[in-house]
Amino acid sequence: MRERLPYLDLGDPAVSTRGPEMRAARAAHWCAETPYGLAVLRYHAVGRILRDRRFRQGSHNWPATVGIEGRFAEFWRQSVIGQEGAAHQRLRALAVPALSEAHVESLVPAFDAIAADLCAHLRESDHCEFQQAFSTPFAGQAITTLLGMARADWPQVAHDASELGLAMGITAKTHEARFNAACGRLFDLARDLVARVRRGQDRESYVARMVAVFDANGDCSHEDLLNTIVISIFGGVDTTRALLGLGLSLFIENPVQWQALRADAALIPAAIEEIIRARPTTTWATRQAVEDVEIDGITIEAGTVLHLLVHASARDPAVCDDPAFDITARRRRHFGFGGGAHHCIGHYVARTDIAAALRALRRTFEHVAYDGTPEWMPDSGNTGALSLAIRYRVAGG
Repeated sequence: MRERLPYLDLGDPAVSTRGPEMRAARAAHWCAETPYGLAVLRYHAVGRILRDRRFRQGSHNWPATVGIEGRFAEFWRQSVIGQEGAAHQRLRALAVPALSEAHVESLVPAFDAIAADLCAHLRESDHCEFQQAFSTPFAGQAITTLLGMARADWPQVAHDASELGLAMGITAKTHEARFNAACGRLFDLARDLVARVRRGQDRESYVARMVAVFDANGDCSHEDLLNTIVISIFGGVDTTRALLGLGLSLFIENPVQWQALRADAALIPAAIEEIIRARPTTTWATRQAVEDVEIDGITIEAGTVLHLLVHASARDPAVCDDPAFDITARRRRHFGFGGGAHHCIGHYVARTDIAAALRALRRTFEHVAYDGTPEWMPDSGNTGALSLAIRYRVAGG
């Protein structure tokens, strides 16, 4: 019989994975019961489970967990995130070479230009709703650049990717029709992009690179190719858009840190990692036991789903005595991009385009503050700002 564990009601939108309930549970035990399975709360346990092959990626079961059906659920189960073993490796082999560091770095001038253009508009005022004025168009134009599309085509792509994000929250069922429709449109877009490559109209984009790898790898189907393009669009837009809002909120609440970033651009890489550590958009990585596993006296039965709480593990007192947001501090690596065999394929793209955004923003905002109360998605599952009204003083130069 399993010992009595703390309980976290992660199905309650008012409960935060960063809140006092989580901290109390983490102090009591390395894991807690939740409506969705076990929550893993401590740093070393999260790292161990991410590397343990007795656990598979558990997100394939998310549609069933929150009771959603239709086009998105089908796509999600067949995606690189939902697959395991040889099937997962085949899909990763399609995407990883296409997202090489050299290729991503070749896009930096374009990312910088996008950020500079958006900041030029910000300079024309002293206030805005940041998600609409910067985060969403930046993420949308970054992904259209990656896909080899015109930057002007970003609104529909960004809209549909953001709609898919609704499927990853604990209130997903209420948005089912919206994200299923968006999923269908993104697959239509993926078909059009592949057809353009086949016609010789695109030879350099991420899609063109994916098609080349696909043609050299006979183990993957055309649907696998489309699926991997759609998951790349989803992750590319949703992660960047959400992290920019989450990051700016942290700097607003910690103005000394914003001034440190303004004074030293070399702090940008550390700032990105600190944002993800302190306010991750993906609040948990999910694994599922494929056999009975015993961890620190707890028997995890085969089939048990475990949600590895990213923020809780990053703030675990065993590895982080100072929970403050500090871009100058040396930290243990976080698990914001997962780990093990399912480490996020697009992590380098996210780090690279967010760096471009921060380079431009630090030159634009001398001072920035909230202009009203931000509106947030529930702080469980995938989170981010629904609205983030800000007021700012424009920097000279």
